[in-house]
Amino acid sequence: MLYYKINLMEYYYPTGRPEKIDRIRAESRGMIYCPTPPPDPEPAKEDPIYRYLFHPATGKRWMDLGEQEPVLKMLFGEFWHEGEIAILLADTNVGKSVLAVQIANSIAEGRPIAPFGMDADPAKVLYVDFELGTRQFYKRYTHAGADYNFNNNFLRAQFTPERLLANGIDYQEEQIIDAIEFWVMELKATVLIIDNITCLRAGMENATAALNLMKKLKTLRADYNLSILVLAHTPKRRNPCAPISADDMLGSKLMINLADSAFAIGTSATQPGLRYLKQIKQRSSAQLYGEDNVCLCRITKPHNFLQMDFEGHSPERQHLSSRTYHQKALATRVPELAARGYSQRLISKELGISLGMVNKLMKK
Repeated sequence: MLYYKINLMEYYYPTGRPEKIDRIRAESRGMIYCPTPPPDPEPAKEDPIYRYLFHPATGKRWMDLGEQEPVLKMLFGEFWHEGEIAILLADTNVGKSVLAVQIANSIAEGRPIAPFGMDADPAKVLYVDFELGTRQFYKRYTHAGADYNFNNNFLRAQFTPERLLANGIDYQEEQIIDAIEFWVMELKATVLIIDNITCLRAGMENATAALNLMKKLKTLRADYNLSILVLAHTPKRRNPCAPISADDMLGSKLMINLADSAFAIGTSATQPGLRYLKQIKQRSSAQLYGEDNVCLCRITKPHNFLQMDFEGHSPERQHLSSRTYHQKALATRVPELAARGYSQRLISKELGISLGMVNKLMKK
């Protein structure tokens, strides 16, 4: 019975005897009652930082949120929409910068490039140029003393590498990203075009480097509500007989995997100067310009603005080199490189063919 009462006491008063009993006992002994201070409360547990890396919700909730989101407007037809990180890839001297400036000027003016749609309002564009010098840029947009009148929404930033602090490659890349962010914020730009990604980040063939760069671009996009277009190269030794694909990006394919959209400029083997534009990846629209329906174009300068003129559609296969044509081109190229002092190994690396093929062509 006593054991039962003790347990009842502990049950009703888990911290000890009732305060009233302690007060009576103290008074009966002529002592001043001093209540025992309550124990310190346990500190509240802080939420782990990683809790906020994800935002789970029901499928119905995501549908409700999606309905409230604004419709993604076209910046350059189905190739690039507002809020996207897009990649434009092509070989050297094919016209990436020509098309990129044309797109930037179109967005700044709010005027579409025919035949592609555009339903976005005019926007302030920051064009970060790692490629052209002042005079080179000027020559593209002047003719007979008449300069092209760019809209004030078009802002070109020319790279000045001598201003970089020499504290290692990684630190210099951080400086470049920070500088771009500064001018995006300072100029209140909502569209960012980077020409080109090779200058922005070394070692792009490394998946970790590519992932880090895409994280930074995605952070920029989220912080400043940006639409971003990045120009990139294809390898010199790309097989001209094969259709252009995501595998043709110089460096890590992870860049295209993480981008929202990607498109490419190819060179036609049928006519000198003929190019074609092809969708490689898209998330915001259907693929209208795939390998069965590429957009044909040429670089022209009708007056004082160097640009791409689009002139119809065609299957990509009609513009690829045949294997016979490719082998004839190699048969000419191999002796040219050998005459310039290239070893067979260097020729193999330059043209992306085997040593055996180099040796065979040299014998011929």
